[in-house]
Amino acid sequence: MTLQFELQCPISTDLALIRDLIRAHGRHCGLSGDRLEDLVVAVNEAVTNVLDHGGSTGMVTSRAGADGVIVEVLDLAGRLTHEHLAAARLDPTASHGYGLWVIQQLCDEVVLEQTALGSLLTLDLRSHPRPALLDARRVMSA
Repeated sequence: MTLQFELQCPISTDLALIRDLIRAHGRHCGLSGDRLEDLVVAVNEAVTNVLDHGGSTGMVTSRAGADGVIVEVLDLAGRLTHEHLAAARLDPTASHGYGLWVIQQLCDEVVLEQTALGSLLTLDLRSHPRPALLDARRVMSA
C-alpha cells in the first residue's frame, strides 16, 4: 500500500521553497528525471505568473494522478483567461513572457477554469511524456 497525500501551499515569493515542495511531492508520486524537472519548471512558471501578472496571492495544490501528478494553481485575482493561453507563443527574441507557452509544452494537459475563487490552472504531468513534448524539448534546447 502506498501512502498518498495532497500538498497544499500558499503562493509566495519564496519560489525555491515551492519548487522544493513540488519536487518532493512529484518524486513521491513516481516522477523522476526529466519529467520531475518538467513538473518543477511548469509549476514555477505558473506561480511566477500569479506573482507577476495576477493578484500575487493564491494556492498551489498537488496530488497524485492516474499516472503522474496533477497540480492546481489558483490565482485569487482571477486574471488569467483562455485568451492568454491561446495567445501563448515562443518568441526567441524575448527575454521573458513565454511562461504559458512553456507550461503548455511541458504538461500533458493544461486546463483553465474561472471559479468563484479565481483562475484555476490545472497542470497534468504523466510519468511518460507525450511524443510532442520530446519535439518541444528539442526546440527549447536549440
